[in-house]
Amino acid sequence: MESSDVELDLERSVQAVLRELSAQAPALQSNQGMWRWSLHKKVERDPSKSPALVRILLRELEKAESEDLRHVIIPLLHTLMYVLTKATGIAEELYRRTYAFCMRLLTLPAPYCTVALDCAVRLKTETAVPGTLYQRLVIAEQNLPSELYPYQERVFLFVDPELVSPSVCSALLLEIQAAQEQQTPEACMRHVVSHALQAALGEACHAGALQRKLQASPRHALERIFHAVVAAVEQMASEPSPSREGHLERLEEIYCSLLGPAAAARGRCGGHDALQDRPPSIPLPSPYITFHLWTDEEQLWKELVLFLRPRSQMRLSADLEALDLQGLLPDRELARVSVLSTDSGIERDLPLGADELLTPSSPEMEHGGLQRKGGMKKRAWPLDLLMLGGWDGPPGLHRRTGRPDGDGELLPGVSRLHTARVLVLGDDRMLGRLAQAYHSLRKRETQKFCLTPRLSLQLYYIPVLAAKKPAASRQPELGELAAFLGRADPWYQNTVNTLCPAIHKLAEMPPSLGSSRTVDPFILDVITYYVRMGTQPIYFQIYTVKIFFGDLSQDPPEDIFLTELTVKIQDSKLPKDGFSPRRKGVAEGPGAELSICYQKALLSHRAQEVTVSLRATGLVLKALPGSDTEVSGPTHCPPTAAPLPDHTCLNVSVTEVVKTSNLAGRSFSVVTNTFRTANIRIQSQDQRLLTLLLDKDSRRTFRDVVRPAAWSCCSGWPCSCPSSRDCPKSGKSTTRSCWPWRRVTRVTLSRRLNGTGL
Repeated sequence: MESSDVELDLERSVQAVLRELSAQAPALQSNQGMWRWSLHKKVERDPSKSPALVRILLRELEKAESEDLRHVIIPLLHTLMYVLTKATGIAEELYRRTYAFCMRLLTLPAPYCTVALDCAVRLKTETAVPGTLYQRLVIAEQNLPSELYPYQERVFLFVDPELVSPSVCSALLLEIQAAQEQQTPEACMRHVVSHALQAALGEACHAGALQRKLQASPRHALERIFHAVVAAVEQMASEPSPSREGHLERLEEIYCSLLGPAAAARGRCGGHDALQDRPPSIPLPSPYITFHLWTDEEQLWKELVLFLRPRSQMRLSADLEALDLQGLLPDRELARVSVLSTDSGIERDLPLGADELLTPSSPEMEHGGLQRKGGMKKRAWPLDLLMLGGWDGPPGLHRRTGRPDGDGELLPGVSRLHTARVLVLGDDRMLGRLAQAYHSLRKRETQKFCLTPRLSLQLYYIPVLAAKKPAASRQPELGELAAFLGRADPWYQNTVNTLCPAIHKLAEMPPSLGSSRTVDPFILDVITYYVRMGTQPIYFQIYTVKIFFGDLSQDPPEDIFLTELTVKIQDSKLPKDGFSPRRKGVAEGPGAELSICYQKALLSHRAQEVTVSLRATGLVLKALPGSDTEVSGPTHCPPTAAPLPDHTCLNVSVTEVVKTSNLAGRSFSVVTNTFRTANIRIQSQDQRLLTLLLDKDSRRTFRDVVRPAAWSCCSGWPCSCPSSRDCPKSGKSTTRSCWPWRRVTRVTLSRRLNGTGL
């Protein structure tokens, strides 16, 4: 195919992606996401098309900038960066044009400026030292040993077997296993060496002969070559002013040592037949993904702990109950003990002979020093807990060779060398369970600060709703959070939200273990693209609810919810000697008499409490903003970030029963009232009991409730409660649990749970 035909074909594919992003083609709705995937596949099968695709994407980006079409800038920029990461032989002039474009985007508001800054930093290094992005990505994702770049990443895929069908679970597991069987450490090392040499040497590299040489090399020789290439790239990238010429000279030496001076000279002179020795494709391996059926409440914490441990010390599930990990369980030795002192501090009160000098070696001298018994001790962390297994370099923050963006040093001498990308599949009920696990993990960290300084935790979400059912049994509200992310970010809508139908189609395919099933693993490719390029986090607020039962012998438990809390009126009533007698004069009717005390959510953040009494059939407390408040302004200019006021308040809908009297008699009507609040307390005034449903999950249902109270985990309940019995916090402090989410326009549960501590 001639170059003009190649460019026309790529141009048509790029225009299809643009139509998809503009949502102007309803016929493309069923195949959203396929055009971008097929575009990447064309370049992957024929790497010589990469320069043409880079020119086309860059031209479309500059056109979008001039016409102020911001809705396509971030998706196209991520597509361009993905191509540049995998490609070789890109002209330096294209790198510089892309870098200049990113620098111009810095004048735009977030998230455009934040995404552009991240891309500009990476482009600057890639321009001076070609192949750096690819090398670092493969080393981190495949956990290849490297002293100069010791970062490790892992994708944890969690699926709730009660919410996702067994066919979907088995289909995803087969696709992941089939793809990773071909990604051995030796193959990944060969990819890194080939890509680095081709990116640096360009047409002077005899790609076919190089790959044949690497295929024939034994493991020890391959490791030696791999470490030499990594050292050359990382040492040059760590210099303040890296030189492209110096980098080329160092890699030429490695290339000559592999193929010999004669072959290297023929390559520089173009002596090989270009048609016969077409540069082979160098794949970008998918990240290392572990598949987990979520059956244990502490499974997330256990998997993160095992990820941090050296492989030589890793134990299986039989030893998980005894996982102390040198300080990860509560330390009972740090209990504070009060000691009654009989020393008045006056010299004359000393016992006789106390002023006699003691010999330095006497036991009395050893015990006579100033001591503190049972006080607050500073924890001395074991060395192997502070430093990673296999990392023998000096302690501290290792910025010499560059690091994944957004991670810093939380404790002196402790670096975040591990990144855990937790990806969950399911609906809003699965997100509620993830929020529970994250809140529990953060609460555990307040008692034992061990995972946070060493681990960067990033949360990702792919909606997988139940297959289409009859209209009477559908539950579209189970995808409320996915719909919110799709409204806020067209990239997420077109890339991630479209995976649900494709996953169900994959599950319907007949099981096959042949290689033809995994030639083009669409699901795995999109998951990989999402966790790599979803870099802008969205933060969600976690709310705590304290539940008081009608049976006073039961201790009021605390739980958390992320998306929704539903309060319904039960048909049953309290016994006559119950918690609260029914008020006299209250007319019988549908619903129950409720007393609602809440603090209004004001822009000024002033504390204004409101107490109302009304008859209602139920309440719904939603933590997500509605579609009418989220999407405002022109559709071509999506919101740059989720508005903070919507994320830090509850949207309450009360179904109130209004009594009317007329000549025909007494009647009741239903009216829905809505308001926003930072925290709320609800109490049944008559003998009717309440039922609570958290995050739409029937497994998290509480019955026989008389008084629930909900408040933000970050702020806690205000201290104006009349007594500790009425205060839902009961004098206890809460754990700050702002929750980030990964998506790309970004604004964490995001490309990182990144911004909060873990």
